[in-house]
Order: sequence, then C-alpha cells, then structure tokens
Amino acid sequence: MPETTRPRLSACIITRDEADRIEACLDSLAFCDEIVVVDSGSTDATRELAAAKGARVLTQPFDGYRAQKDFAVQSAQHDWVLCLDADERVTPALRASIEAARDAGFAAASGFRFARATEYFGAFLRHGNAYPDRVLRLFDRRRGGWRGAREIHEHASVDGVAVTLAGDLEHRAYRSLGDQLRRLENYARLMAQDMHARGRRAQVWNLLLNPFWRFVRGYLLRGGFLDGWRGLVFAWIEANYVRQKFVMLWLLERGYKP
Repeated sequence: MPETTRPRLSACIITRDEADRIEACLDSLAFCDEIVVVDSGSTDATRELAAAKGARVLTQPFDGYRAQKDFAVQSAQHDWVLCLDADERVTPALRASIEAARDAGFAAASGFRFARATEYFGAFLRHGNAYPDRVLRLFDRRRGGWRGAREIHEHASVDGVAVTLAGDLEHRAYRSLGDQLRRLENYARLMAQDMHARGRRAQVWNLLLNPFWRFVRGYLLRGGFLDGWRGLVFAWIEANYVRQKFVMLWLLERGYKP
C-alpha cells in the first residue's frame, strides 16, 4: 500500500512510577508513528526516560483507569490507536500481524484484539484464566474507545467488527508476590466501591462460592494446572482477590471502610 494511504498509528500509554519498565514497552512500539505517554505524577524517572525515547509526554491527574486511557486516546494525533500499559510489550509476532493489517489499511475491522500472555515468576502462563485473555487494544477511535462508567477493569469496545490478530501481547504484570498482592487488594477495593455505588449487594454465598468457582474454573476447567506450581499459585491468589472484593462490599453495605 502506498505510504500516503497507509494509516498512521499512535501508541497510547498511561504511566505512574514505571521507570523500570517503560523503556522496554516503548522499544516494542518503535513501528508506530507517534507514542503518547500520559503520566499521573511519577516520582521516579518515568517521564524523562519516555521523553528520551521520543515519546510525547503529557501530565494528567489520575481520575480512574478508563478516564486516563480515554484522555490518552483523545490526545493522540492519529485516529488509529494502539493502547498498552507500561508493563506490556508487543512481541515480534504480534507486530508482524499489526503491520500486515496496517498495510491492508485496517480495512477488515473497526478494531483488533489479540491474546495477552502474563509472565509469572520466570515463565509465561499458557492456560487457565490467564491465557489467552484476549484484549481489544488496536482500534479506530472514530468508531470506538474506552467506554462505560466503570473505571476499574476497564475495556475498549468498537462499533462494528473486531478481528483477532495472531501473536501475543506480553504482560509483565508483577514485580514480586508482594506487588501482586498489594495491587489486587487495591483492585478489590475499587471494584467493591464501584459495585456498592451501583447498588450491588453481597450475599453470604458470594463470599463462599464465588472464590471457589473462580479457582475451579481457572485451575481445573480451563487447565491452569498445566502451568504447574505457577498455575496453582496464580489461581489461588485470583480466588482470594474475588473473596476480598465481596468482603469489602459486605463491609461497605454495613457502613465500614474496607
């Protein structure tokens, strides 16, 4: 396809204190025409490192994950956007798929999704609830975006067809077990607050059965056990996240701060 008709592509990333991971993320996006980094007050060298890699760095107070990602998308110069978190990297196989779709003018769809592979204590999980975890991250902002009112566990959607591309998005989510536990506790709190605001109520069976079902679904039905001890640890901690979420909702209903 001639260069004049090949769609231009903006990469959009939100950050806060990601100095140890932002460079690898940006390196994987070198094929994009521009990279927009929206930072919400990093106290490390995230912004300086991103700027040194050629990114256009903006500062925006954090008002929720969805709102922050939408701000990044709206700040891009081009209508086709590829959205990543700082702990994610485009693999060579995924880049090849994106480039092929781009050479075809992105004509097949309004958006594209792809599998996300999570690195967990030295290996990538390939089963259970962790994989393939397909996410829609490449889209035409004129026909889609980060929609909805929920600011946590946000997702993009498009009007029209969404096509799955080959290749994985690498997700290097957790720096340590402590980092994972702290992050999931924060997510559980945000989810409980969101559910409480929408009138959702926690029942006793939510505290007992929902965590059990999350474990059974991921570890047994979806084959998480095939990832060995990593699959067991991941499934157990996921179940605990669900338990925390409903316990916090239970407390909020009774006027207590979780």
